[in-house]
Amino acid sequence: MCLIGFRWHPGVAIPLLVAANRDEFYERPTAPMAWREGGQLLAGRDLKAGGTWLGLTRTGRFAALTNHRDPTLVRPEGPSRGRLPLAFLEGEATPERFLEGLRQDSGASSPYNLLLCDGTDLVGYESRGDRVVRFEAGVHAVANGAFNEPWPKVTVLKDSLAVAGDDLEALLAALQDELAFPDASLPHTGVSLDWERALSPRFIRTPTYGTRASTVLALGRRDVAVIERTFTAQGREGERRFEFVLTTASAGTTAKKEKTN
Repeated sequence: MCLIGFRWHPGVAIPLLVAANRDEFYERPTAPMAWREGGQLLAGRDLKAGGTWLGLTRTGRFAALTNHRDPTLVRPEGPSRGRLPLAFLEGEATPERFLEGLRQDSGASSPYNLLLCDGTDLVGYESRGDRVVRFEAGVHAVANGAFNEPWPKVTVLKDSLAVAGDDLEALLAALQDELAFPDASLPHTGVSLDWERALSPRFIRTPTYGTRASTVLALGRRDVAVIERTFTAQGREGERRFEFVLTTASAGTTAKKEKTN
């Protein structure tokens, strides 16, 4: 996951609204968002390492991940970062408590940004600086830098979230904008200028690497709605929609609707 925008307003009907793109090499095997074994966890699956980049549970836990872009800090032999969202989603710890344990070995993996919500609190974590971020109500975003670092695509996605209301279709359209930004506005992350240009749009498309999934979700106090569109190098692959009623950890589940195109 390389771009996540989110609107956080605890106490309203939809406390958390998320719009996110996952960018990856086309050759990396991936399974689209689906209910995992047991039917309590909804997430995509990295078929190479087994983890995920974004997921949520029937009880309203949410987690998402972006990589931090700095070639000098990559640890190819380190553990997969995709295990981290799963570990949070499969547990019951608050975000703060989860991060207390995670921070002891946060340097083992290549650097990342982690966003966690348990339905009550929303917390971010930047591993490279061991920094915990507590969000005020409002609109926020992260790409492959720091949370709310004003990269052009971060800024325009925040603008889209601010005006979209609860319109998931409008947010999907915002995620699929392929506009590249002027060189003078691009970050300097340690890759070539050609790659900075190629990676600057919200929706990335190169011959070998690009946006593989666009996901929007409304995590309400009672209900959840999710739309995921997936892509290959040839273009749009499919769309999946999920709607369900939140449950307590011990209660049964009432699914409303799930649709795949």
